[in-house]
Amino acid sequence: MSPEAETPGRPAGRLRPAKHQAIMTGGREVFARDGYARASIDAIATAAETSTRTIYKHFTDKRALFATVIVDSATQVAEAEIALIERHLSTVTDAAEAEPALRAFATDWLDDTGDWLAGMAHSAAHRALIGQVQAEAVHLGAEVVDRWWQAGPGRVRAELAAVLRRWAGTGLLRIADADRAATHFSRLASATPGPPASAVAADERAAWIADGVAVFVRAYRV
Repeated sequence: MSPEAETPGRPAGRLRPAKHQAIMTGGREVFARDGYARASIDAIATAAETSTRTIYKHFTDKRALFATVIVDSATQVAEAEIALIERHLSTVTDAAEAEPALRAFATDWLDDTGDWLAGMAHSAAHRALIGQVQAEAVHLGAEVVDRWWQAGPGRVRAELAAVLRRWAGTGLLRIADADRAATHFSRLASATPGPPASAVAADERAAWIADGVAVFVRAYRV
């Protein structure tokens, strides 16, 4: 993420990289803990070990700061998730390898305690931020939500679609619309028996992932 903070539609000043990261870390911590509505610039300044004056000099208001924080966090998580795509799916060359590779990818991708998150101490805070984006979408506005989507989930979805497009080109699967197929895969692989974010036992989660991937492969099998 560039150290240049942006308010939607208007650039702000520049921050030193270390100071920018301190504000991003402090903002992520406070927004995740207190929620967007209750979080204060004072609390974020304290967490970032900086002044409210510094924050307001570079971010017009709380909405602008939140927008930059969620894009920064989403970018970091997206990079880790794209690395998972590369690890599990880039070397598949045979149709018989597609289902086990997709199952292994989905298992790691949906595992909040997996090795890919080991170096990401803010993963729990990031999940809380996603909830804030969803809860405050009306107040944040479509532009802010779109920036978050493009930096994070949309970028990962596009990378997955690119892999599926290559697979279709080499005859591994029959896919007319790779972007739609990537959406189908993510929904099928992440399906659970209960409400969103509800706890699911590891063995049950594995069974749901396996079933979802199997349905996807059957639907797109050559």
